[in-house]
Amino acid sequence: MTNTCSPPEDNLSPFKIIFIFTIMGTECIIGIVSNGFIVAINAAEWIQNKVISTSGRILCFLSISRIALQSLMILEITFHSTSPRLYYKDGVYDTFKVGFMFLHYCSLWFSAWLSCFYFVKIADFSYRLFLKLKWRITGLMPWLLWLSVFFAFGYSMLFSYGIYSVHCNNSFPIPSSNSTKKIYFTETNVFNLVLLFNMGIFIPLIMFILAATLLIISLKRHTLHMKSNATGSRDPSMEAHLGAIRAISYFVIFYIFNAVALLLYMSNIFDANSCWEILCKIIMAAYPAGHSILLIQENSGLKRAWKQLQSRVHLYLKK
Repeated sequence: MTNTCSPPEDNLSPFKIIFIFTIMGTECIIGIVSNGFIVAINAAEWIQNKVISTSGRILCFLSISRIALQSLMILEITFHSTSPRLYYKDGVYDTFKVGFMFLHYCSLWFSAWLSCFYFVKIADFSYRLFLKLKWRITGLMPWLLWLSVFFAFGYSMLFSYGIYSVHCNNSFPIPSSNSTKKIYFTETNVFNLVLLFNMGIFIPLIMFILAATLLIISLKRHTLHMKSNATGSRDPSMEAHLGAIRAISYFVIFYIFNAVALLLYMSNIFDANSCWEILCKIIMAAYPAGHSILLIQENSGLKRAWKQLQSRVHLYLKK
């Protein structure tokens, strides 16, 4: 007797299922709520003023991509835990992997454009090219955002060819039984995966490094100018520089942990539902939630709106 192919999750305990759903579900809910709040505030501004700021537009694109990413995470956990035979079908498995990479690249590109926009608007340089970019950045940004979406989609599709293969292995006997069993397993071309992954993140990460470096140079020049004018107090320009540098630094720290976790998860080097794979998933879910909360804290308008929402909820609960 030969059984049908079984998923490697047959030994997944109820405790692990509850643990994964609890931790990652909480992270995804926090991320969806915080990103939904960012979208709602900017959408309200758009409706009220009939126009949306460039930073608000970038934040909307970024937040929508993260809502989609964390929704995909919840869907993937559900399929992985409750319908593993369907999950390991070639088309379904590849769709999840390509979806992760598409939304990951979208989030990275939108964050890079947000950092570049902060740099262009805050930095103080007198070069002609910089001044021209400062003047045209508002008009260029919608095109750059949609171009990033098309690039992320086209590049992520490369992960559906020659990277993953799902097989059903040879039958092996089941102890204390006359039957045999087959189990799904995945083959991953790790070299191609690492190469494509690093090539996809190279340009936006260079943009982050350049934006942060030039902001630091601009801040240093601004500080020297203030000292030459015999003033040691912080002015709005210095606060803006420091805020933008903090925002970029926070993102880079979050992104490094997320990129390592995502690469390890996509490489399938850990056993299915092992502690290391679960840890990678937890880090991947924490990244969009944690960075979005920091964006709210660093943006004065979003922070003010969040405090107003908290006070209204508090008043409503007291009634």
